[in-house]
Amino acid sequence: MFGKKVKLRITFLSFTFVSLILIVFLILKSLEENVVYFKSPTEIKNLSELTNKKVRVGGMVKKNSLEVNAKEISFVITDFKNEIKVTYSGIVPNLFEEEKGVVAEGFIQDRKFFVAKKILAKHDENYMPPEVKKALENN
Repeated sequence: MFGKKVKLRITFLSFTFVSLILIVFLILKSLEENVVYFKSPTEIKNLSELTNKKVRVGGMVKKNSLEVNAKEISFVITDFKNEIKVTYSGIVPNLFEEEKGVVAEGFIQDRKFFVAKKILAKHDENYMPPEVKKALENN
């Protein structure tokens, strides 16, 4: 029914299509391990089941919740509906303080407790590094 050239083209296009699907599948599968999901304290409270996957919890650092010990820092992240207590061992970013936005990456212990492995401080779009602000004021 089809000529030799047409069969060869169909075979080539089929092979290319299958190869492309396989490549996309393998890329997505390998990226799946490195994906970190972002959740608010309310979303964590409403989870149906807790997993051991790495997650990011974001919100505001609650006022008067920051406790600094010799080995760790603990604080409460709130989204103004629910709260989650976070502990972290390590150096915090310069922008980290109470009543400021923060994203903590780590593992959920239970719906009210989170162990952070990394802290990312957030700033608004008006942020300017102190050095740049000082240089602008001098000029």
